[in-house]
Amino acid sequence: MTRIQVESGSPYEKLYGFSRGLRRGRRVEIAGTAPIPEPGDEVAATAYDQMLRCGEITVKALEQMGSSAEEVIRTRMYITDAADADEIGRAHGELFGVARPVATMVVVAGLLDPTWKVELEVEALTLEST
Repeated sequence: MTRIQVESGSPYEKLYGFSRGLRRGRRVEIAGTAPIPEPGDEVAATAYDQMLRCGEITVKALEQMGSSAEEVIRTRMYITDAADADEIGRAHGELFGVARPVATMVVVAGLLDPTWKVELEVEALTLEST
């Protein structure tokens, strides 16, 4: 079975020794994805916009491995403030509502960067195995 790995350009991937995404057979796993902005941009201010950025990075990785947002089967959202749950949930629905994956949202004490309000993990399948 072929192993496919992708990177998103996050400085943490090489520094900490992980891949943004990994595919083995039909199974696709996307690592905890923070709202890391494009070079020259700043981290989005709102939880909604941060979740959309996490989703943008995630969907790009899914597509690089032959999957898509429609093939997502599970998401995990780590949030730093329960008051942001509705904003993050609304963005989640826009990103993955077609698939309606099983989902978990957990409030955590903090994330690696104190400006991050959310981090996203995703599991998906592909239509074909490698």
